[in-house]
Amino acid sequence: MIAGTSTGSIIAAGVATSVPAADMVAMYKDHGAEIFRKKRFLLPGEKLKGVQPMFDSVYDAQYLENVLTGVFQDKWLGDIKKPLLLPSTDISNGCVHVLKSGYSSDFNRDNNVLVKDAVLASCSAPTYFDPHRLNEYLLADGGLWANNPALAAVIDAQKRLEIPQDDIQLLSIGTGHSKTMYGTNASRKWGLINGWKHKEFISFILSLQSQSALNYLNLMLRPGQIKRIDFESDRPLPLDDVSILTDLISKADHKFTHESKEIREFILNGDV
Repeated sequence: MIAGTSTGSIIAAGVATSVPAADMVAMYKDHGAEIFRKKRFLLPGEKLKGVQPMFDSVYDAQYLENVLTGVFQDKWLGDIKKPLLLPSTDISNGCVHVLKSGYSSDFNRDNNVLVKDAVLASCSAPTYFDPHRLNEYLLADGGLWANNPALAAVIDAQKRLEIPQDDIQLLSIGTGHSKTMYGTNASRKWGLINGWKHKEFISFILSLQSQSALNYLNLMLRPGQIKRIDFESDRPLPLDDVSILTDLISKADHKFTHESKEIREFILNGDV
């Protein structure tokens, strides 16, 4: 089973549809700056045709949608027989919404959903992009509840694929996390901007989601069943900072170089 949330949904869907890894890296390099090109904001009371008000989402998802269309074309989730799981959030009904490929005859709701729409829904981070309309649903980023989708994947593998828990082998790849700490000064101003620090707060929530999922899995599975690849940063890792792309690629190469033996042994021991 392949699972990914938010930016991970792009990579997971790429793996499931046999998009070369080099092409996915090139996509981030070539289009990252345009995807995260900020809208022009107006001050309250200003009016100008074609300019968004300051209370709108920071970025327009249209460019991202165009890129995803180019990558996934007109592929449908139902056409993918590899188990693919992409978490999103159903804000219209206030609940989770998991998009799945056509690997289970018991679950065929998403067979006629385009892969690019499923990915866009999983990527629509609140305040960054508007929620994505998908048929009768209005969907936002799956990171609101499953920033690390490994736990959801393990549960679905047991339920839908009937894989015994002892037979599960999990390779979990993170996107890095910064150690956000607020200290013990309770008298500080606790507004969203000055106290909680908007972007740091969102990253803090997402990091906690990932940590909790991994903690639960470590309690459920034996140590030899899980291999986690991730890194901790001493600097903030905003979701939209494309200037650190080279640093991220460098860290990924460093991790793989130094852990390739352990990764290979983990995969071979699991007979995956």
